[in-house]
Amino acid sequence: MRIGAHVSTAGGLEKGIERAQAMGAETIQIFGAPPQTWRRRAYSSQEAEAFRAQAAAADIWPIFIHGVYLVNLATSNPENLVKSQDALIADMVLSSAIGAKGVIFHIGSHRGVGYEYENVFGQIVDSVRRVLAETPEDTWLILENSAGMGDSVGRKLGELAAIMKEVASPRLKVCFDTQHAFSAGYDVATADGLAATVDEFEREVGLAHLVAIHANDSKCPLGGGVDRHENVGEGHIGRAGFEVIMAHPAFCDLPFLLEVPGFPTEGKKPEGPDKENVDRLKAIAAAVS
Repeated sequence: MRIGAHVSTAGGLEKGIERAQAMGAETIQIFGAPPQTWRRRAYSSQEAEAFRAQAAAADIWPIFIHGVYLVNLATSNPENLVKSQDALIADMVLSSAIGAKGVIFHIGSHRGVGYEYENVFGQIVDSVRRVLAETPEDTWLILENSAGMGDSVGRKLGELAAIMKEVASPRLKVCFDTQHAFSAGYDVATADGLAATVDEFEREVGLAHLVAIHANDSKCPLGGGVDRHENVGEGHIGRAGFEVIMAHPAFCDLPFLLEVPGFPTEGKKPEGPDKENVDRLKAIAAAVS
């Protein structure tokens, strides 16, 4: 188990490695472009190679890219669908260039249209196939489970499983977000609830396809259906819940990536995952190992 976080690359890719080292992260996730816009810059081969070298020297691995938040493969807007596909393709190409494992992304929302094949399921499958067909073979496309907010796809593990079965590609993987799962009604904070969740994951998706954990506590109560992350030990999952999660053998070899608000320091507002959260996860991992 390697423990790390989403880190900012503001100022250049190398800044992500520096920030990771400052918080003691062993694995990281980054954005390949600003998450709230379609605009993106191109990174040179020299920048990509420098990032690879810095990550190797710092022993930070594996590395993931998170897709921009505008991506929605379930959209009814044809222009935005193409933009979503193109954004994923660009991130997949960057992932290969910098030596990352792949691109984790939110599938999107059907906005009440419905998930059925004649509505959005077929469109999602076709989109995933296009992204995989037009990107390097050494990069994974990674579906993330959702909290279910706003008709988002992936609230139930069976929805992810259906996409994976239809696409049938070894490059299509899954990232499991603890907050999203808890908010969607999977009680990952208790031993019995987590055991049932893991059993369902194995039955529906297959644990062999699970490649990363988004380790987030929850501001939202169990089954609340809202995507709201909290610092480790401060939410409804709590420290005891993370002890249950990190002790489970299904997760022992997976990277744990924090996407939490962070704690205020010296009068400054929280700026996202920080050393305190990384240290808390490391302490829990040590306690249950």
